[in-house]
Amino acid sequence: MLGRRPKVSLEEKWRRVLMGEARGHICWTPWMRRFNRALPSDPRCKLCDTPFGRPGSALRFLGFGPSRLNRRICSGCIHALEKRPGGAEIELSLLFADVRGSTALAEKLGNEEFMRLMARFYATAATVVDARNGIVDKFVGDEVVALFIPGFAGADHAADALASARELLEATGHLGDEPWIPVGAGVHVGRAYVGTVGEQEAFDFTALGDPVNTAARLASSAGQGEILVSTAAAESAELDTAGLEERALELRGRVEPIRAWVATV
Repeated sequence: MLGRRPKVSLEEKWRRVLMGEARGHICWTPWMRRFNRALPSDPRCKLCDTPFGRPGSALRFLGFGPSRLNRRICSGCIHALEKRPGGAEIELSLLFADVRGSTALAEKLGNEEFMRLMARFYATAATVVDARNGIVDKFVGDEVVALFIPGFAGADHAADALASARELLEATGHLGDEPWIPVGAGVHVGRAYVGTVGEQEAFDFTALGDPVNTAARLASSAGQGEILVSTAAAESAELDTAGLEERALELRGRVEPIRAWVATV
């Protein structure tokens, strides 16, 4: 019939939201999204526009405050995603940052003091990532994983990921002679699946694919106070590489080495 719009697949809806071409097409009905957007209460959920600031923050008492980990997505959306799982393959930026020599550090400090140190590191990383509209994907042992999704962080997601890495190093004391915790980081850009993974109790909103593995290996190869920036991330972030050290990294599972630039604070 003439005039009828073609049906859009759920994957395409996800892609549009993740790329910033549409908002709120996953969790809420249109009238509820319009109501949420009408409340002058930034910041707000990146999926449904539920406000996190006053006066809209009152909605958190109904279960729609920031989720505990992905604080740019509300708890209501996390629950809704469990009922309507999905995702899409997009280009995004990834930031991995981990503690150098954490095993020796834990042995030196003891369990309780090391726990407090890691809690401080996690909180510092979450604050830095939040400020640039990234999403903390997970905390894994001594490592922080953050996603900079175009629909959430904007078109300059690679520059934001790199800036967050630098701000994290600065916040952990790497401008001085002795940081309060030794950290190395890796930043990469690539196409990966972003969306929901798993079912029931084993459920997560995350990113999967080769770029995720590459970013993790860049971080593990970075020395204390270093940010290894892949050539893809450097180009996307328009990083001025003049005077920066270039490294060719032999990464496990790859035939060709990964070339990266060494950035600092």
